Amino acid sequence: MNDVTDLGRARPRSVLLGPTGLMPRQDIRDLVRRNFLRGEEPIRESQYQPASLDLRLGRRAYRVRASFLPGQGATVEDKLEALRWEEIDLAREEGAIFERGCVYVVELLEWLDLPDSISAAANPKSSTGRLDVFTRLITDRSEVFDSVESGYQGRLYAEVSPRTFSIKVRKGTRLNQIRFRRRNSQQEELSDFRLPDAKLRDLHAQSPLVDGPLSVRNGLVLRIDLAGAGPGRPIGYRAQRHTDVIDLDRVGAYRPEDYWEPIPAREDRRLILDPNEFYILVSKERLHIPPALAAEMVPIDPSMGEFRVHYAGFFDPGFGFAPTGHPGSRAVMEVRSHEVPFNLEDGQMVCRLAYERMAAEPDALYGAIGTSNYQGQDLKLSKQFRDP
Repeated sequence: MNDVTDLGRARPRSVLLGPTGLMPRQDIRDLVRRNFLRGEEPIRESQYQPASLDLRLGRRAYRVRASFLPGQGATVEDKLEALRWEEIDLAREEGAIFERGCVYVVELLEWLDLPDSISAAANPKSSTGRLDVFTRLITDRSEVFDSVESGYQGRLYAEVSPRTFSIKVRKGTRLNQIRFRRRNSQQEELSDFRLPDAKLRDLHAQSPLVDGPLSVRNGLVLRIDLAGAGPGRPIGYRAQRHTDVIDLDRVGAYRPEDYWEPIPAREDRRLILDPNEFYILVSKERLHIPPALAAEMVPIDPSMGEFRVHYAGFFDPGFGFAPTGHPGSRAVMEVRSHEVPFNLEDGQMVCRLAYERMAAEPDALYGAIGTSNYQGQDLKLSKQFRDP
């Protein structure tokens, strides 16, 4: 596929109708059937998540001198002409290595031709964030990352910047995912879709969202667990700086001790984050995302500390579901301190979950599909690592 000359042709309108909100996987399938969303290669069933679609790296990648946004009136290709250093072929069987500290822009296999009533947003997949791979979606004529305006027609690109580990990727590797919102003419801001704290309290009273008391502050508050799960069990992991390459398509292939340092619990239940080090930590709370809702980890308030939590912060409907009806999965957090050391204490508020309604319940929930790698999780590294 080399152009978009056949985009925009007349189609049946049924996919445009229905309740507003985040579109479930059966509606995303309808987008594909009606060519609002398509791929250079057929979209596979394993790409469909309950409320999103996994995106695949395409054939061409470019090592660039710096991150960029095209801005109004310019395409990604326009910017690449000025900024690219090297073109990389990802279709080779052996793949290609993306070196830590470098920035790459990759054409994706998927294209969009969105109607005016549907917009989209993207985020890194959980495994991508847990490897400290910084990934953002770019579209032509865009002034922001990870956001696709309604009515967008054209190619999608991923900016990829490994921060801690060098990685091996190839055509078809999945680093990020995209989700779609059906809007009405009055819904322009993301805040229009988020549930207020009063509604979260009502939902928690009907069916618990967490396994303890509910704490809300412009979303559901999550607190860090530095007490640990028992003797000999780490409270988290800190990434080693000098390791071998990680092939992202190899599941369960690597020993944690070759890439991570386990962090033991301290008697004072605190942890000092070293500047620019990368940590995997876990929430005290166990979560449950009801079938009619999805949730997103929102940026931390600057007043709460100089560190970043969670690169890959989207939670599908059904995450944390347990047969007992009680919330069953902790939130694993990717944490990086900024310019100064920062002291974390057990139970400290570190991030918030913003909930939004689905346009309809998905026809399959997280945990009921074959790609649910983190259902029922406690402290857990990315899927490329063996369980310690």
